[in-house]
Amino acid sequence: MAERIIEITELILRDAHQSLLATRMALEDMVPVCEDLDKAGYWSIECWGGATFDSCIRFLNEDPWERLRTFRKLMPNSRLQMLLRGQNLLGYRHYEDSVVERFVEKSAENGIDVFRVFDALNDVRNLRTAIKAVRKTGKHAQGTICYTISPVHDIASFAEMAERLLDMGCDSICIKDMAGLLKPAPAYELVKAIKESCGRDTLVHVHTHATTGVTLVSLMKAIEAGADMVDSAISSLSLGPGHNPTEAVMEMLEGTGCKTRVDMECVLRVKAHFEKIRPRYAEFMTNFSGVESQIFQSQIPGGMISNMESQLKQQGAEGKVREVLAEVPRVRQDAGFPPLVTPSSQIVGTQAVFNVLMGRYKVMTGEFADLMLGYYGATIGLKNPEVMQKAIEHARKHPISERPADLLHPEWEQLRAAALALPGCNGSDEDVLTFAMFPQVAPKFFVSRSQGPKNPGKEPSPVKADAAAAKPAASKGQLSEPVTYTVTYAGKSHQVTVAPAD
Repeated sequence: MAERIIEITELILRDAHQSLLATRMALEDMVPVCEDLDKAGYWSIECWGGATFDSCIRFLNEDPWERLRTFRKLMPNSRLQMLLRGQNLLGYRHYEDSVVERFVEKSAENGIDVFRVFDALNDVRNLRTAIKAVRKTGKHAQGTICYTISPVHDIASFAEMAERLLDMGCDSICIKDMAGLLKPAPAYELVKAIKESCGRDTLVHVHTHATTGVTLVSLMKAIEAGADMVDSAISSLSLGPGHNPTEAVMEMLEGTGCKTRVDMECVLRVKAHFEKIRPRYAEFMTNFSGVESQIFQSQIPGGMISNMESQLKQQGAEGKVREVLAEVPRVRQDAGFPPLVTPSSQIVGTQAVFNVLMGRYKVMTGEFADLMLGYYGATIGLKNPEVMQKAIEHARKHPISERPADLLHPEWEQLRAAALALPGCNGSDEDVLTFAMFPQVAPKFFVSRSQGPKNPGKEPSPVKADAAAAKPAASKGQLSEPVTYTVTYAGKSHQVTVAPAD
């Protein structure tokens, strides 16, 4: 009997360094391995999306669209894959439908073959436009279930979501376990349930992180249940809050009746390259390098941990990490048990930090108020009515039940006019989309782009946005008037305006 082929998606060019090195890997340190990656035999290579777009223009002075075109040129035989946040695209708010459609079209034109589309709240209404746009380009639409555990989430509800994603036209289903929460038994049960409810021919892809120490076994159990594809990262950038090693996944399958198409010699050459590169990014390396079983309680995803430590250090609260980890699940329960993945992870995590430093909901971020009020979408669980009232008072608006993007007016022409007025904007749709994603960062990038990329692994890192302004308020524990903080969290520096809470 022929061995069953298990396909592998390689994460070394995106999520691996996002999770371990705060997304600081420069393109020049990836280019030398593209030939080997292209020849290795992966089902796809994830190389774009997530936080890479933000980091390119914020820290690396690198055009993310040019990065994608470079990957396309250097890996002509590979499917290039990106992570897309549904109606949020790669930004941190919802965009009007025509902007979503334009972004997908341009991403496909520049080289993306596989779009892994997810919504932080698993609200399928926020996926519909992006999936339809991917289908229009003829590329592969991968509908994504953000895996989480809570009193209101179960195997049956996830399997039902998979059915809805297929009905929307998805080519495959991804189980996205962003925090390493997927234990072996549920992994088997979930893949089996999806195959039974959606059909045995349904392609099921499993993504997980190594954070909690159990998920290599989970991948094996998912494969035993019929999973077709799994994600991994070459060992020199794996484990900790990163991912399970590609080599380990390959070796694990020996004697099981399954095998991969991946060439180990190519993998080992890539491994050797990143073994040399990794030490240069030591200042960005997470301190969570081993197993962190407490994540089963906090549910903080792999891409957040290293930056949460950094934020607390900047605010003189290094010793508060454990308190924040304990506060995150309480905030999450108040918000209706959303899965924790960008941007919900940043929103819940930032509110947890504020609760620890200033008292529970003594101050509230605008983003958290919007999450409570439905402006990011619907959650499965009920929300804390007392916190909901605080959100209404803070935001001075009422809760909504409709799809958030339905409240938005067409904005492409306005975004285009604003972008074209900026010095250094080249007038392309790609530059307009860069501005749309990050309107505070893009203007500075457009001006400095001609200076060329900066490699933080070779140069002194630029000074991070100063969050020390939060210290006086934190020490007082209260505010008498609205204050705007610049907060660095999960690789993203952004302004948060907080107001006194009764």
